[in-house]
Amino acid sequence: MTELSDLTITALGAAFRAQRLSPVEVTQHCLDRIARLDPALHAFITVTADAALAQARVAQDELAAGHDRGPLHGVPIALKDLIDTAGVRTTCASQLFEERVPTEDAEVTRRLHAAGAVMLGKLNLHEHAYGGSGVVGHYPATRNPRSPAHICGGSSSGSAAAVAAGLCYAALGSDTAGSIRLPAALCGIVGFKPSYGLVPLRGVFPLAWTYDHVGPMTRTVRDAALVLQAIAGHDAADFTSAVFPAADYAAALGVDEPLRIGVARPYFFADLDPEVAAAIERALGVITGLGATLHDVELPIDDDRTVARAESYAIHRAWVAATPERYQAETLRRIRTGESTTATEYITKLHELQMIRRRAEAQFAGVDLIVTPTSPIPALSFAEIAAAPETLRPRELVLLRNTRPFNILGTPAISVPCGATAAGLPIGLQLAGPPGTDTRVLRFAAAFERAYNS
Repeated sequence: MTELSDLTITALGAAFRAQRLSPVEVTQHCLDRIARLDPALHAFITVTADAALAQARVAQDELAAGHDRGPLHGVPIALKDLIDTAGVRTTCASQLFEERVPTEDAEVTRRLHAAGAVMLGKLNLHEHAYGGSGVVGHYPATRNPRSPAHICGGSSSGSAAAVAAGLCYAALGSDTAGSIRLPAALCGIVGFKPSYGLVPLRGVFPLAWTYDHVGPMTRTVRDAALVLQAIAGHDAADFTSAVFPAADYAAALGVDEPLRIGVARPYFFADLDPEVAAAIERALGVITGLGATLHDVELPIDDDRTVARAESYAIHRAWVAATPERYQAETLRRIRTGESTTATEYITKLHELQMIRRRAEAQFAGVDLIVTPTSPIPALSFAEIAAAPETLRPRELVLLRNTRPFNILGTPAISVPCGATAAGLPIGLQLAGPPGTDTRVLRFAAAFERAYNS
C-alpha cells in the first residue's frame, strides 16, 4: 500500500484538521486506486465517483469553516450492497435487484452521512448474503487482496477486500452467521459484530431478521470503534433495535484491565488447520502477556437452522414464486430449504432461541471474554472450489463454524489478525463477550492488537 492508503482514520482526521491533507485529495486517491486495482479484485459493484467528490468538497469546506462533524468527517468509506442508499442502486449481488434503486437511505447510511463520511460506492457480496464463501452472485466473485487465487470469505467479501486493499478506510458489512468476522479474518483486517440490536437494521435487506447484525470492517480496532460510534444507537422505527447505555467506544480503548479469558477448546478448536492452531497458541501467549488469565470453558452449541431457513424463505417467498430464474441456482436452492418449515416448527424453534439468548450471559460465567480461532481453516482457493462444487456448502459451514454460535447468542464478537500461513494467507483471532459488553470486547481487542504488533 502507499503511505496514504495505509493511514488510520484517526491519522487521516488529524491530517485533515492540520490541513496537511484534504478530503477531496484523499477521496480522489481512493477513486484512482479503485480504478487501478478493482478490475482485478471485484470488490465494488457500484462506484459513485461524482457523488463522493461532491461530498468530499462539502466536508472540506465544512472543516475549513470550523464545522466539525467528528472523526469520520471527510473519510472515504463504502457500504455492502444490501444497505440501502437513496438514489443509488442496491443489488444484493443479485439479478433480481439489478436495477433496484431505493428512495431512502438505510438508518446506518443516514447516520454515516450525518457524521460527514464520504461514500465511495457499494460493495460486492455473496448473493443475498446467503453464503460464507463469496463465490456465488450475479457479479464476478471478489478476489482476496492478500492472494487473488483465494476467496475472501463471505458474505461481506467486497467489504473485506476493499479495506484490505486500501480502496477505502472503512466499510460496513452484515453478519448473520459470521459474514463480517470471517471475511475480515481471511483478508487480514478487523471485523466487529456488535450486540444484537445495538446497530439498527432498518433499510438493510435481511437474510434472517433474528440473526442479522451490521458492523464495521476496518484495518484497526480503533477505527472500528470510531465507525461503531457513528452507527450505534436505538432506532424506534426498527423492531430489531434495542436500547443500550450510551458509550464512547473509542475513548474506552486506552483503559487497561486484567481480564479472565475463557478458551473454548471443545468444538471451536476441533480439526484446526495446523498453521491456524499454531497461530492461535501464539496469540494466547500474547494474551497472557497482557496480564489476562486463561480458563478452559465450554459453550453449548445449537446447530439447528430452522429459524434462519424459515425467515430467509419468508423474505424471498414472493420473488421465488414469481421470478426464480433471477436467482443464482445455488442461492435459490438454499432459500428453498426453508419452504417446508411449518408455523409450529418455526414458533417452537424461535422460542427456544429466545430462551438461549436470555441465558447468554450465563455462558460467560467465571470469565469476562471468550477466545477462539475465527475460522478453523485459512481461505480456500478458487481452484479447489471449482474442482468440487458440490462441496461448497459443507466447506462454507466449516468456515463459519466458529462464528455462528455468537449470532445465536446475539453477543458482541470481533476478529483481529493474529498471523498468517507460510503461503501468506491471514489468520484471525475471535474475541466474544456477554451481551452488551461491546466496549469491553473492543478494549481488549485493541490491547491485543497493540501487543501483537509491538
